[in-house]
Amino acid sequence: MTGTKRPILVVALAAVIVAGFEFYVQPPAVRAGPQDESSKRAASAYNPYPPGILPADLDSEIARILRETDVIEGRALARWHALKPPNLAGQPPVLADTGTEAMETLGELMLFDNNMSPGRNESCAFCHMPYAGFSGPIPSVNLTMIAYPGTAHYRAGKRTPQRHPYSPFFPVLQYNQAQGLFFGGNFWDSRATGYRLRVPDAEQAQGPPVDHLEMGLPDTACIALRLSKAVYRPLFEEVWGEGSLDIKFPENTEEICRAPGGAFGTDAMPVRLSPEERTHANEVYDHWAQSIDSYEQSVQVTAFSSKFDAYLAGKYKLTADEMAGYKLFDGKGNCNSCHLDGRGTALKQGQSDNSATAMVNPLFTCFGSANEGVPLNPRDSFYYETKPDSVGFIPNPYGFAYRDLGLGTFLRSGFGSGPSPNASWKQYAPATDGQMQVSSVRDVALTPAQCPTTEAPGPYFQKEFFHNGYFKSLKQVVHFYNTRDKYAYPVTSGHCPAGTTEKVDCWPMPEVANNIDTTSGNLGLTDKEEDQIVAFLETLSDGFTRPYPNIDTFTGACMKGGSAATQGNETLIPTPTLPPCASAICGVEPLPGPKAIAVLEGGSGGRQGSSDPDAGTVRIVSGPEIERATQYLTILRWNTNNPGGSPVHYGVVHYGTRRDRMIETAASPIRLNPDHATSVFRVRIDGLETGTTYYFRVGSKGADGVSDGIVSPIGSFVIR
Repeated sequence: MTGTKRPILVVALAAVIVAGFEFYVQPPAVRAGPQDESSKRAASAYNPYPPGILPADLDSEIARILRETDVIEGRALARWHALKPPNLAGQPPVLADTGTEAMETLGELMLFDNNMSPGRNESCAFCHMPYAGFSGPIPSVNLTMIAYPGTAHYRAGKRTPQRHPYSPFFPVLQYNQAQGLFFGGNFWDSRATGYRLRVPDAEQAQGPPVDHLEMGLPDTACIALRLSKAVYRPLFEEVWGEGSLDIKFPENTEEICRAPGGAFGTDAMPVRLSPEERTHANEVYDHWAQSIDSYEQSVQVTAFSSKFDAYLAGKYKLTADEMAGYKLFDGKGNCNSCHLDGRGTALKQGQSDNSATAMVNPLFTCFGSANEGVPLNPRDSFYYETKPDSVGFIPNPYGFAYRDLGLGTFLRSGFGSGPSPNASWKQYAPATDGQMQVSSVRDVALTPAQCPTTEAPGPYFQKEFFHNGYFKSLKQVVHFYNTRDKYAYPVTSGHCPAGTTEKVDCWPMPEVANNIDTTSGNLGLTDKEEDQIVAFLETLSDGFTRPYPNIDTFTGACMKGGSAATQGNETLIPTPTLPPCASAICGVEPLPGPKAIAVLEGGSGGRQGSSDPDAGTVRIVSGPEIERATQYLTILRWNTNNPGGSPVHYGVVHYGTRRDRMIETAASPIRLNPDHATSVFRVRIDGLETGTTYYFRVGSKGADGVSDGIVSPIGSFVIR
């Protein structure tokens, strides 16, 4: 890797490992509740990490977040006390005039309450602060350990915190049989399905409190216990009914709730409640979730107050770069094939879109999932959590044999995810391995006022992007989409060849090679066009038409210097030699593998192209051509008129070393853009033999299994 200019303010990395578990983490000065010796024992330090994974300022940054969450909690308490007295009226009864604000305020009080963890040292907001778009608020963590430490220091999760804004609009997870795709859910792997509460965002709020690596309570009933003792208990009972927190807890419940998750082995209900009281506690946990969802869906969080919203209302004129980025977002960059922006109808060849926006509050997501081929990030703390902590809990017994298969793991109810509520979904796991949720790009660039950008040289607020935090700037994200396949190398992160710079002209291999979306990877954008797309993404940050609540609470430091292209590269570390994927992950039926594609059908059985009703059947309009042909990676590319139908299509290549025996098949998914008259298909093939001539033919079909009815003439290429 070539040298890069280091930022002026660089967070130093820890160089000392704490041996054993006898060292206790001292509680920060600010606490929302009492501390005692048992809670200190529960926080016995866990540090299996090699030097440099934990940032040196971690303890002081944890204390900072606790102070900041206390400030917001205080504001929410004041908001509650300013509410008018409740007035229950109507049939069914409604809290007239004050119900909406009461519910949202209750959710805010819960989200920022540090008492909702065994050590009373972590709230939901610890990983989701407003000034970071309700994502990770500690720049040094975003640079180093990636996942955030939980209540039991220093256990940490496995992925980056997703943003809260706009997540309440994701629908209940469903497999759309007509489209052959999953839509909805919350979390990166969509495991908060919404199957029970019918609101995925609410079910998401039920995950972290009892996740061993996050807030870490050992029993969901502990939330009911802590709420029963909260200063805002009267507001809870005002919203959910008098006596809604009257539960007869065993005498040892508080002692149990001071122990971190994992202390009771596989027992998920160590609080021994009667069936009636357990049902009551479960109802409280549901109300916890519904209240937090209400807050996250409110204008306090999901604000629709960005420059782009003002532009749609005719109250702001995009700058030249912002408008150019917007056109690229919809056009050459093809970003809106997944991050839907509410534009008008599909176009015919040669037309440009001058239509009014079809949706005045676009969410910039398709609610689906995709595998973009992101490299494995060896900085993720989860890989190192292979030793037992002081209560015998081992977060990740597989180490670097762990592979994050995302949605595919969840559909198998696999390690690192959660149990699937629908056995019929399991059959689709191989087609979804590696896929992560397509998050809204709204507020992706939101930062504190004193750090007005995510991009070096700044002053900037250091964020992390995608599920494993591999990208450190939006410039890098856009450059990856633009050049992933152009600068692909058969190496892991930290091992780019001499003369190249990782994230500039070297992209390491994907963590999960199956189902890689080839909509992007070689877009042909210029450096200036990449910057313009970033400029447009910055118009999606809330707080332009009115101040964004609590964005002023940041008390940390901005960073300065360097370049957005190489931002964070000073913290790159070499990936160790990777063992094969653990059988507990990749050996679970149905086994991971390429999507099964039937032999291509030609002739008149094809789909009608919906982009042009006069076009007749789908046809190849250019190509196929060889984009690259190397032993590591070969890519075939061709264009068709827009086939319509399923929004995800598969380019399919049948190939072989004999013209009359093309028995091998490769397929890669793309996302159709209904605003584009033509579609680019790109198929990835790896592991071909050097010096060998291969024969091929190409075609395509929807994720719904319907062939587009095209088969190309036979072509050939040689692996150099």
